[in-house]
Amino acid sequence: MKTTSLQMLRNLIPVMIGTAIYAFGLHYFLLPNQLMEGGVTGIAILLNYAMGWPLSISTLVLNIPLFVIGYRILGKSHTGYTVFGAVSLSVFLALMEKLIAIGWVVPFRTSNDYILAVLYAGVTLGTGLGIVFRFGGTTGGVDIVARIASKLKGWSMGQVILTLDIVIIGLSLLYIPKEKVLYTLVAVFIASKLIDFIQEGAYAAKEFSIITELGDEIGLKITTDMDRGVTLFPAKGVYSGKEKQVVYCVVARHEIRMLKSIVRGIDPRAFIVINDVHDVLGEGFKEE
Repeated sequence: MKTTSLQMLRNLIPVMIGTAIYAFGLHYFLLPNQLMEGGVTGIAILLNYAMGWPLSISTLVLNIPLFVIGYRILGKSHTGYTVFGAVSLSVFLALMEKLIAIGWVVPFRTSNDYILAVLYAGVTLGTGLGIVFRFGGTTGGVDIVARIASKLKGWSMGQVILTLDIVIIGLSLLYIPKEKVLYTLVAVFIASKLIDFIQEGAYAAKEFSIITELGDEIGLKITTDMDRGVTLFPAKGVYSGKEKQVVYCVVARHEIRMLKSIVRGIDPRAFIVINDVHDVLGEGFKEE
């Protein structure tokens, strides 16, 4: 029980940090320059542009009915982190609104350099959401709708989210100039790349699959000289009919040249396939 509570705390704290960064990006870069966002946050921004409603209230109000529906259809386990993330976001949005009102935070507003605003908006929003998603949270809204559509209709969550985001951003044409919508798409693209980068892990490694008749020798050399784990799989060449082995190994990027040298030194005819991998867990890499 104590371990479970500790693990939950380790997840909730990063979710709070992520929503704080996201709230900062919305108030500091997005709203002052009349840019847009997707999801329920995008609807809240539209309400802010049209009627002046504060984001902290509208995001929470829009999410409440979705929480109820999500709880009934998806269950408690699927909505717990979502509720926490959405409430945390509303709290930090309210805090930002207060800090701006008293002059402690002055939003970045520009009339001629929107690229700068777009770049930083994309980076802050993507970083915030990436942290939230990486630790199992969401900011509510469209995520719940997508999960429900996936469960009831079998629709792809990604397609549902993309469709709703396009509709919401499209509606913003009623309130903001067309060029601002185009700038928004750039910010959304940057944010999506940051989200993927953070979710997959900042540490990228290389996966080697080596097809050879000298797998035992190559594996032993890698283990001895590079201190990396190696797995051998039996294989057979269809054309030649010869018995072979697949040497499987994951190494850091700076070790690629050394591993190639080892393989070529033992079997110059070995067939090597190299792939990018992310978020490597285990001995010699990241431990969780």
